[in-house]
Order: sequence, then structure tokens, then C-alpha cells
Amino acid sequence: MRFPAPLIEGRLVQRYKRFLADVALPDGRIVTAHCANPGAMLGLKAPGSRVLLSEAGNPARKLRFSWELVEADLPGGPQWVGVNTLRPNALVAEAFRAGGLAPLGGYTRLKPEVRYGAASRVDFVASGDGLPPCHVEVKNCHLMRRAGLAEFPDCVAARSARHMAELAGIVAGGGRAVVIVAVQMRAEAFDVARDLDPAFDRAFRAARAAGVEAYAYRAQVGPEGVALADPIPITTPP
Repeated sequence: MRFPAPLIEGRLVQRYKRFLADVALPDGRIVTAHCANPGAMLGLKAPGSRVLLSEAGNPARKLRFSWELVEADLPGGPQWVGVNTLRPNALVAEAFRAGGLAPLGGYTRLKPEVRYGAASRVDFVASGDGLPPCHVEVKNCHLMRRAGLAEFPDCVAARSARHMAELAGIVAGGGRAVVIVAVQMRAEAFDVARDLDPAFDRAFRAARAAGVEAYAYRAQVGPEGVALADPIPITTPP
């Protein structure tokens, strides 16, 4: 996914109220950008960090800018990290169209936002001739506390834990369910941050034990764009 226009560089002043970030631009202006990220953003919100913003094409939009990337000083060295949690679904859809998602090989259609479970929407349902429908849940990952190890979640994620239980219900009913973790940074492996959310850890492991498939893909992240690259191992124990 290439950004449609060059991103605008600035320096982070502060991230606040979960969805807002003040950014200092090179011309001295301080602008408020939309921060499409409900998480804690551990290690990604240090004041003074170099950030990149996209500019909305709609002049009537309340917030003109969206926070896309941050150059974070992570274990192993600084790197660009994607912080916009609205991007991973588009990244998965793009990789699917390009044939870059081996777990969904043979499927030809990807329908977004399908209702299922008690009161949830799954990110996608994949379908294909002669194949059972496959529920696909996408999780965004941008936490790194040890060099090379990506983790999710970065705070309590009760909704994500509920998704795991509902996907397990799909499998119990004879269906197929897949979780794809989109890692918006360079990483060598993925694990659950069980110390930050023990309930999600239990739900994730229970879902996998029930037959829900889980895969993690790291992305290539840079000022020109973000794209899912290759799979990385999941080290979460059974």
C-alpha cells in the first residue's frame, strides 16, 4: 500500500485523549492530528519523536491530518513503525489480491465486515469454489519490548479476547477461522504480551487449541508506504 501523496514530517508534541496527537511541523505550526489507535502505544509516543502525517483529501474533515508512522527508538535500534490501526485490514486485502497470503491460498473472494457471533463483526470472510467459508480476523501489532519480538496487545484488549472465543465457536460449528497479526514494524517473531493482558493470552491459546489458525506477518514500513512482507513464527506456547 503506497501512500497516495507524500507524507508530512513533524515532531510529536504529545498524544492525548487516545485519538489526538499534537505535532510540530517544520514551519513552526502545531497541528492536531487524528491518532487512529486506541492502544497504549508503549514506546511509540515519546515527545520529540519524528512522525509522518497523511493529509486528508476532504477539506471538510474536522482533523486535516492523520498520524501514520513514528520513528521509534526500539530495542535493536530505531525504526519506522506504523501506528494507524485502520491500515492492517487494507494491508491484508492487498496481500490477498496479490496472492501473498498462503493460509488463504485457493480462496478467490474476501468479503469485509461480516456479522457473526453474539454481537461482533469479523474483518473478512474468505470464500472460493469448493472451499469452506473462512472467517478472518486481523490484529494490528506495534509493540516491541525485546529486540526482534513483536507483541500484542499493548494494553487490556477485552474485545479481542471476545473475538478469539467467537472464532473458536466458528470452528466448533464445523467452520474455519484464521487470525492474521499484521506487524507494522521489523520483527523476527511474535508472541502474546501475556503480562499486559492475561485474559487475552488465555483466550488466544484456547482458540488455537480449539482449531483457530493463527499467523503473523511483518510489514515493510517506510515513508513511501506499508506492505505485508513475509510470515514470522508465533512463539506463544500451547
